[in-house]
Amino acid sequence: MSQKKQASPAYGCKNIGFNGDIGEVEYLLLNANTSSIAQISKTISNDDPNFRYRVSSYTEAVKEVACEILELMAEGLGVPDTKVFSSLIKDIESDSVLRLNHYPPKDKSHSNNVGFGEHSDPQILTILRSNDVSGLQISLQHGLWIPVNPDPSALCVNVGDVLEVMTNGRFVSVRHRAMTNSYKTRMSMAYFGAPPLNASIVAPPVLVTPHRPSLFRTFTWADYKKATYSLRLGDTRIQLFRANMS
Repeated sequence: MSQKKQASPAYGCKNIGFNGDIGEVEYLLLNANTSSIAQISKTISNDDPNFRYRVSSYTEAVKEVACEILELMAEGLGVPDTKVFSSLIKDIESDSVLRLNHYPPKDKSHSNNVGFGEHSDPQILTILRSNDVSGLQISLQHGLWIPVNPDPSALCVNVGDVLEVMTNGRFVSVRHRAMTNSYKTRMSMAYFGAPPLNASIVAPPVLVTPHRPSLFRTFTWADYKKATYSLRLGDTRIQLFRANMS
């Protein structure tokens, strides 16, 4: 375990973020671009070319899926420029990341079975794929948690905070968590499509009307990312950027 920690700054175990959140998870966090994957794969894989090729190919494929979904969403909302959301992910300066998660079976000596605690994803859109082991849950109103049935042949799509802002609340970011399984190891891969750091996060004019004024003030992705890092995992960051907040 200590060797893995020394091998790559992308490796994490139990510690989530910088503010004391702990989970039963081991993960690799990679910048979702080919050059970054090529550089870091040398330190985390004995089979560097094969690892690099597979991770890069998967990342490019799910990015295309994310962009296609975002363009369909823009079209459905009546936004004239249907690439207004996807262009942020396609930008060469995109801050998108890929996280590879390993959730070990639940330790029966511990009462805690939370692998990754309740949160919403701060980015635009998340594309998640996992093996056939259950664990993902989404939150409905009144604290009700609904399990998502695992399907290794399907992708799970989560709306992120930035997309909620850019659609002026028409799509809402989903709060979710990952639980450890009592008997089996759960593996998942999450692609987090994000804008460039200096991108302004604001809804297209067509989505802001006298009857539906802007719900959020304009900010940059760097601003939001800074707020994310300053808070606990379960804190509701998006409320800090409401239009009526001083």
